[in-house]
Amino acid sequence: MMLFAALQLQAQLQSSVPQPDLYASKEPDDIDAALNELQVSLEGSCIGSHDSDLTSIPELGDYLKYLKPKKFTLKGFKSYWFTFKNTHLCQYSSKDDVNETPLMEVNLRGCEVSSDVNISAAKYSIKLQIPVPEGMSEVWLRCENEQQYSRWMAACRLACKGKTMADSSYESEVASILALLSMQQPTSAAVINPNQADIQPEYFIAPRFLKKFKTKQIAQRILEAHANVSELSLYEAKINYVKAWQALPEFGITYFTVKFRNSKKEELLGIAFNRLIRMDINTGSALKTWRYNSMKSWNINWEVKEMMVQFEEDNLAFYCTCANCKVVHEFIGGYIFCSMRSKESNQSLDEELFHKLTGGWS
Repeated sequence: MMLFAALQLQAQLQSSVPQPDLYASKEPDDIDAALNELQVSLEGSCIGSHDSDLTSIPELGDYLKYLKPKKFTLKGFKSYWFTFKNTHLCQYSSKDDVNETPLMEVNLRGCEVSSDVNISAAKYSIKLQIPVPEGMSEVWLRCENEQQYSRWMAACRLACKGKTMADSSYESEVASILALLSMQQPTSAAVINPNQADIQPEYFIAPRFLKKFKTKQIAQRILEAHANVSELSLYEAKINYVKAWQALPEFGITYFTVKFRNSKKEELLGIAFNRLIRMDINTGSALKTWRYNSMKSWNINWEVKEMMVQFEEDNLAFYCTCANCKVVHEFIGGYIFCSMRSKESNQSLDEELFHKLTGGWS
């Protein structure tokens, strides 16, 4: 929360300062970008610090602390040796056991990945919610430092999308995570004198935080967090604000209250750009996830206003209690349509396909 407030403050301060011309060196940048894209297309997606053998996929191997939460138990984190290859996570008692059968092996494709980081306490945890027949199985991994956390977190994020560390986005994902962590480092002093700054916390902080802390305390914490981003330009402050927003676990998810077939209670259905999430309406925790790449079909029974979605492993049927079921249909169809479009800027819009996917007509 303080990071967002700090970036917002920096953008506000920079808005009254002359900014560098972003387009002054636009032509060389475009040429460099085009050459880089050509290099990627010719050499493959694994460029940079990865091995020159394009047939090999990078691996990770580290001692991490592991926890599988269970009801009515007080067990803490325990150290194990973990390896990561392709999209598979393997757990061993020690590094010497890597040639033995792993204690646990899971494919992270389709899992939910979120972070729990407390930099001041040096806690860097990764929360994995792995799809199982009865719902979602929760697993926690804790890293020793920022560098280890950034590598494993980036690998997990790519794996949940079905990508490996050989993907060209791996290094940039690691760098993005490290940059985000650097902006959250605790500072000893603020760059701006609190007595000279007129900060109104209600413009920077969510209302629930205003009830927990005094106004002066919040203002001081905003200024301390601002020390990490005080050198950013207006453009950089805005870009980092968007990146921090995109890193939130709830980013891009739209929520609907629904009732599933043969169930009398209301539940939450989260619709993201690549998946559907069944969630507990009281806690917001994910109960099960379905990826669009395993979807076979979806349609609406207009007579009873029931939405039906068929996946490779499961079938869903529900009706929406907070909106017209057509809205849910449009969200899913719209995301499917966007995933089918290429990155070429000159492609034409297929209006017929768009209306077919979002409108439900054939």
